[in-house]
Formats: sequence, structure tokens, C-alpha cells
Amino acid sequence: MATRTPRASISQTTFIILLFLSAYSCQLYTISFQDSTGCGEDSYFDISGLSCLKCGPNQVPSKSGLGCTCQAGHRVLVSNGASVVCQRCPESKRAVTRDGYGCIRCPGDTAGDGTCMCPPNHILVERDGKGNLQEEALCEPCNSADPALTIPDGTGSRCVRCQDSFVNTSLSCSCGGKEAGGQCFRKNDLPDYRSEVSSINFAQLALPIQSVWFSSHLYSSAAGCLLFSNRTSCQALGNMCVMNMYSSSSLSTDACGLYNTVFRSTAAQGHSQEVTHWRTNMPWLFYGDQPGLASRVLQAEPLPVGYSFRGTYRNTQIQLIAAVYNVGGQFLRWENLTTGALQLCPDTVARQQAAYTFGTAYKQSCVFSVSELLARFPEPLFYDVFLVLKSSRGDQRLVALPIRNLNLQLNGQFVNQGSNMNNWYLTRRLMMVDTLSGREKSLSATPRVIRVATNIKIGFRLVPLTQRGQVYPPLITVSYTDVLVTDPLSQTISVSFSMGYEMDQNEARVKTDIALGVLGGVAVIYSLVKTASWKRRIVSPVIDLETILKFLLFYAGDLANVFFIITVGTGLYWLIFYKAQQFVSVLLPLPEQEERFKTYVSCAFGLKTVQFLHKLVQQLSVDVFFIDWERPRSKALKPAEGTGEGRSGAAPVSIWRTYFVANEWNEIQTMRKISPTFQVLSVLFLLEVAGFSSLVLRDPWSTLQRPAQAYTPEHSQVLRFGLASCLWLAVGLLQVVFFTVFHERFIEDKIRQFVDLCSISNVSVLLLSHRCFGYYIHGRSVHGHADTNMEEMNANLKREAENLCGQRGLLPNSDTQTFQIAITARLRNQYDRILEPLCRRNGPSRLLDASANPFEQSTKAYHTMNRFLSSIIDHAHREMDYIIRDKMLLERVIGMEFIEPNDKSIFYNDESHSFSDVLFYGNEATLLIFDTLFFCVVDLASNNFILAATLTYLQQLVFRLIRDVLGRRNLASKTLVDKRFLI
Repeated sequence: MATRTPRASISQTTFIILLFLSAYSCQLYTISFQDSTGCGEDSYFDISGLSCLKCGPNQVPSKSGLGCTCQAGHRVLVSNGASVVCQRCPESKRAVTRDGYGCIRCPGDTAGDGTCMCPPNHILVERDGKGNLQEEALCEPCNSADPALTIPDGTGSRCVRCQDSFVNTSLSCSCGGKEAGGQCFRKNDLPDYRSEVSSINFAQLALPIQSVWFSSHLYSSAAGCLLFSNRTSCQALGNMCVMNMYSSSSLSTDACGLYNTVFRSTAAQGHSQEVTHWRTNMPWLFYGDQPGLASRVLQAEPLPVGYSFRGTYRNTQIQLIAAVYNVGGQFLRWENLTTGALQLCPDTVARQQAAYTFGTAYKQSCVFSVSELLARFPEPLFYDVFLVLKSSRGDQRLVALPIRNLNLQLNGQFVNQGSNMNNWYLTRRLMMVDTLSGREKSLSATPRVIRVATNIKIGFRLVPLTQRGQVYPPLITVSYTDVLVTDPLSQTISVSFSMGYEMDQNEARVKTDIALGVLGGVAVIYSLVKTASWKRRIVSPVIDLETILKFLLFYAGDLANVFFIITVGTGLYWLIFYKAQQFVSVLLPLPEQEERFKTYVSCAFGLKTVQFLHKLVQQLSVDVFFIDWERPRSKALKPAEGTGEGRSGAAPVSIWRTYFVANEWNEIQTMRKISPTFQVLSVLFLLEVAGFSSLVLRDPWSTLQRPAQAYTPEHSQVLRFGLASCLWLAVGLLQVVFFTVFHERFIEDKIRQFVDLCSISNVSVLLLSHRCFGYYIHGRSVHGHADTNMEEMNANLKREAENLCGQRGLLPNSDTQTFQIAITARLRNQYDRILEPLCRRNGPSRLLDASANPFEQSTKAYHTMNRFLSSIIDHAHREMDYIIRDKMLLERVIGMEFIEPNDKSIFYNDESHSFSDVLFYGNEATLLIFDTLFFCVVDLASNNFILAATLTYLQQLVFRLIRDVLGRRNLASKTLVDKRFLI
């Protein structure tokens, strides 16, 4: 048993040490809030420790409440600046001298504070001419020698005890060492005083300034803090370190060097508020200089509070409070920062207080003239900022807010400007405007340089995976600008204040990358299938440069859809989960974090533009031919050439039916399933009139209408894209559903009407979108003739309505009129051979036959092609015959035919009228996504929904005009129909 006792003791000691180190590494710097005016009757407010301390025996708080004085009837026995010792006066001398250091008899009554009172127009003289305390108050000359130790006061009307530093140094009122700032010090109390300590280096201007304020107060403040633990001197010394931007160098006698010297020399005094970096009687300026300390301060332990946007536990109020000191080190007050102390720009109270609503990205900026700053800030004020936390019991705790000063230099390096948090050097105190340290000759002179906090940002960081709205201690980032004063009236400087909220976006980024990789791989496979289908349809077994280019074009379109799905999904995710959450679990990406998202949007738009132009070029190069089935009914007498005699011939067939069908085809080329005008107006109405644009603001509120006087935060680009894309798609899809379900069924279906028109006109349509693949619309009239009068036409339509004639389908007893066709290479070669003369006509002039008449060539080619295609449909060419079958489900899904048309062409039944793929009508998805991306990209670039809608509408008109003009030209060229009839 005895052998185990030392081991157990060692284990317990080790455990306690490890527990202490763990607690230190994860320390959350919080203090208890105590108001300077509420310390009670027997306590005073310690301006260094920001806490209430009890006065000593026979002492009461001073009038300011920031120190202690002796009670009435008690004199000061010992005073060293930090504390006093009081002694009760004897019964024979109950009154206390006004300086508090002696006891005396009064010639008359005594005041409430125990001092003697004199009648009006009388001067109370408590000491004789040599400074000796009299038995009664008499007017005597002052005596500066021991034990009197008195000197005349500032008015010369009475004798007062000389300052304690003189007495402690030389036991007299004359300084035998160094005198600075009204105090006396021994020669070896501090390192040698040199003129460099009064030199302030304004690093941005590379300009050292001999500061008159530092020359007058730096050494005395440091000595008073070190020797006498004078709290005001310590605060003044800390303020000068702040004015010097906390910068440390090899010079140990500059402001921060002296502060650190005093800090190390007073280790025995202990620390305040259980904070190891907060020395007793001194200001708390630094968090230490250990590597990696910043990350432990900022991310070791979350605040013991959760933020909620709505519900019973709603908590969105951020209450910041600051201990305010003047430049001389005196504590002025506790100040609530929601009144705008850190917000230099003037604004309404309601708009300034909006900064302290959790989740609202606040930013305020304005421009000041230098003269205005000089008048408004004759001296700087210094702020120690805390976050107020209220417990359920009603008491308050204060969380110290660390400061990242971007102007701080450590051995000449701006350590806080890097992104590596472990290199940061966090501090505690800040100032707004310094017009004092840049004064060279006198304190009343115009400063040569002023220093202004031009950018202050308070940032909150969300705890990862939190579901209760927990955040880490907020960080204040401040950046100062040095201004060389040359013309105060004309010089200006811009300042800004902002509140930011961020969360770790790595998880979202990883998920996005995974989705992009998976969907991108699927897009590669789908593009390969499309390329294989395209190779089969053009009958090209060789993989050449054209094949690779075609694959890239297909892949551009599919990858554009991948980027579009990811970006729309991301925008919709943030829009729903950020605006609708109760307890805060997600925060919006910062503007700099949105760059990756905007890159994805740009990629989606660029690739979709490539796909759109590719489809447009394909549609403008489709081969079209109208097969006229009409045959002459009778013979006509025509005059023979060269003679006046007539000869009998077939009556000509009217071309007007073909012209009419071609004109209708020309009209439906740019028809869409949505109305672009209605689309633009509807989206603009929802965004600008209904107020949906309020949802893109960087705040947690989902209200559509905001008061005009309320603060309006900046827009989130992610929310802006998510809202705009969803509204555009929603309105477009609603139009498509209405057009498909209602309009086409009950009002007008132009695609099916065109098929009916072909049957009535006795004209079929052959469309070849690829070399050996296309579409066929069977328009052969079941009545044999369509070139007839009104009576016969009406009779034919009546017979067809009463089922008194055959069906319109290509096969007997079938109504299927539309087909996808895969033709043989032999059939395609014959097709090209017939059109070869026309192709040569459009080619180089050396290939043209000068004797040939172009009109006769066109007429001949038209009749030849019409007879050839008619015979093919009628199975007149056994070597170029075809079969009719249905497509398999997989063939329809992947858009690829498994059977190659080697010997016979294949006609696939197509009830879905997929020939619209060569029209705008069949590519509505591509057009809608392209319009959505165009609208969103313009809006992201301009932040203007109206401009985006206007340019999108103009873009639609331009591409519709291009498609219409070039499509008409292609139709006239391929069908041999004069373009003057295409109106």
C-alpha cells in the first residue's frame, strides 16, 4: 500500500496539470459585467480590471467612484498611487486637512467630509509659512522641507503637499532624478530615455513623426505605471501602444516596448478577471504571442448562446458594449455600441441598429473631409469591446472581442494581413480617429498626419454542423489609413463599417465537386451515345476530326445541363434553407466565396450558348422537300413550238398548294411553347412589383415588402441567381403546361394542323436532319385529288368525317402520318445526284454550264425529285425499298437506332411528331434554359432585373429574326420554292 501512494499522487498531479492545460488551451475569455455606477457604498470601480473592488479599512469611494478616499475624521497615512492607508484623527484634532494628510482643530464648524469650514471671503490656512500643520488653521508660508513637504498650489492661495513621486524619490519637493509629465523618477528606474520613443512611424507613408504627445507623456506614464501602479498612467501607456498600432520592434523604449517591460516586471501583482493576459492595474492589450494562439481564441470554444431567426426561442439581437477611455487613461463610461459609436457615418438610429441584428449583412460607408474629422475628434477615444450575454437568471456576462489590426507590425512585418490564422497577433483595444499623435510642435497645432479607422468589420463564424445556432466569439477586423494633412478642406477619406457572417463552406464545396464529377461522367457517356448515333445517321464508320468536334459539341450541351442543374440546385438550397430556417444552421457564402459559384454559372452559360448555336446551325441546314401527289385529271391543248398548231398534253398541276404548305412550314419554324413577351413581363412583375426581389437580400427575413426607411443590405449573388432562375423556369414551365394541356387541346395545335394541312393539300414533307436520317410527314390525300373546287373539297371532308373513305396513314387502315426515317446510303446518293446541278449552280463559276437556264434546271430538278420520292414511297424501286416498324423503348430513350438500314430504309412510326426537333418548337427545353442563363448572367453582371429582362427579350427577338431569315433562305434553296412566296 505504501508503494502505491507516491504513484497515485503523481497520477493525480499529472491529471490536474493536464486538466489545467486543456482548460487553458480552450479558454473562452468571458468576464462578469459590472457597471461603474453600481459598485455600492463601500466599493469602487477598478478601471483596469473593469470590476468593483472593496475599499480598505476606514475608506469610502471617491466622488468619481473610481478610487477610494479616507472616511471623515481619518487622515491619509501612506499613499503609493495604487492604494492608501488611513488613520483616525485624535479627539483633540477631529478635523482633517483638505489634502487629507493631517489632523487639525477647526476655528469653526466642520463640513460633512470632516474638513474645516471658514466664513465667506476667508481662506482656510491649515499650515504655517513653513508647511507645518498648525494646531488651528492659520495662514503661514509653505515649507517644502521635511516634514512639511508642501508647495504652493496652482493659484498660490494655499499650501499643498507636493506629489508623492517627488517625496518618494528625494524626500522633498524638488526632483533629484528625472522629471517628466509632472512626476519625478530616479535615473535608473527605466531604460535610458531617447528621442526615438517619441517618434511615431506612419508605415503607409513611410514617414516618422516626432509626436509632442509621446514626448510629454510616454516616459512618465510608463514610470508611473511601473513604480506606482497608477492605473491612469497604465491606461495612458496602453493607449499610446494602441496609437502606435501595437507595433513591436527591437526598440524596447517605444510605447509597446515599455508596456511589455512593465507587464513582465509586474508579474507578481497577478491578473484580473481570471484572464492570464490581463495584468492587475494594467489594460488588457494582447492575447499573448504564442504561435497558433489566435485559432485557440477564435475557434476553441463556441459562445454559450444560440441564435434563432423565428419561433419561441427567437434570438437575433447582438448587444455590444465597450469600456471607453480617453487618451489620458481616464475611464469615461460604459457605452452601448448600438448607438453607433463604431459607425462614423451619420444615419438614422433604426438603420444603424440594423447592424446588430444577427444574420443581416450590414455595410455602411461614407466620405469625410479631413477638416471635419479634425473638428469632430480633437482627441482619440479608446474602446474595449465586449459582447453581452444574458443568462436565464437575468445576470450578464461579457465576452471579450478580439481585434485583428491589419496595421500591426511585428519586426517590420504586417503579420495580420495574411490568411493564415496561426500567424495572427490578436489585440483588445481600438480607436477610431487619431488626430493627436501626428502633432509635432504643440498640442494645439494642426497635425501633420492623422490616422483613421477606414474599415471596421465584425465577423461571426458559425460552428460546423450546429443545429442550435451556435457561433464562435466574433472577431473585429480593423484597418487604419494614414493621411498626410496638406489641405484639410479639400482632402477626403472614405470609411466603412460592416457586419459579416460566415460558415465553413468546405463541406458544401466537396458535395458540389462530387455532384459535378458524377454528373459530368454521366454527361460524357451520354455524349458518346449521341456521337455514336450521329455517326450511324450520317453513315460514317471512321473516327475523324469531325467526329471529335461533334463529340465536343454534344458534350458542351450536356455539361451545360450539369452546371445548370448544380447552380440552380445550389441557389434554391440557399434560398430555402437560409430564409426558412428557425435555429441558425447555415449562413450565406461571403461575396468572395461566391466567385466559384459565379464561375459555374458562367460555364453553364458559355456551354449552353455553344449548344444553342449548334442546334441553330443544324436547323438552318436541314434538307427539306415537299412531295406533291397531285396528278392531272385531264388533257390540255398546248401550242407546239415553231408552229401554230396545238397538241394534246397533260393539264398542269397547280403549284399553289405546295407554296401554301411551304409558307405554313416557314411560319412554324420559330413557333415556341411559351410567349416571350408574357415570360418577361410576368417575371418582372413577380420580382419588382410583387416584391420577390426582397428575398435576395443578405438578411434572414422572408418578407416581400420592406419599409422605405428600413436598412437594405446588399444582395447575395447565390440567392439572386436561385430566385431569378427558379422564377423564370417556373413561369416558363407553367406556360409549357398550359400550352400543352389546354391550348393545344382546346384552342389550336399548329403542329397537328400542319399535318392535317399536308393531307388536305395532298403534299408530303421529307425532312433530312442528317445525311441518312430524318422525318417524313405523309400527306397523301385519301381522296386522290386536292386541286379541286370548294364544293368537292367540302364533300371530301364530309366523307372523311363520316368514315366513308380510307384512313390517312401510310399503311392501310392506319392513321400514322409521321415517321422517323433511316434511309440507305444508296437512296441518299440518288437524292444528292438529282440536286447536283443545283449545287453546282451555287458553287464556283468555273463549274457552271453557261448554256443552262437556271430556271429550267430548278424546274427539272423539282419534277425529277418529286417523281423519284413519290416512287420510293409507293415501293416502286425494289433496290431502294423501305419497311415500317416501331422503335424499341431503349431506342426512344437514348435517341439511337440499333438497326442499320443497309438494304432497306426503315420508317419508324412516330406518334409524338418528333419532326418538331428541327423547329424551335421541339427544342423548348434548350431555349428555356438558354434564356434563363442569359437573364441570370446579365443580372449577376448588372444587379438589375429590369435591364436583364430587357436584354433577354431583345436577345430572343434577334435570334428569332436570324432563325426566320436564314430558315426562309434554306427552305427556298432546299425545296426549290421561290422565297418570294414565303411570307
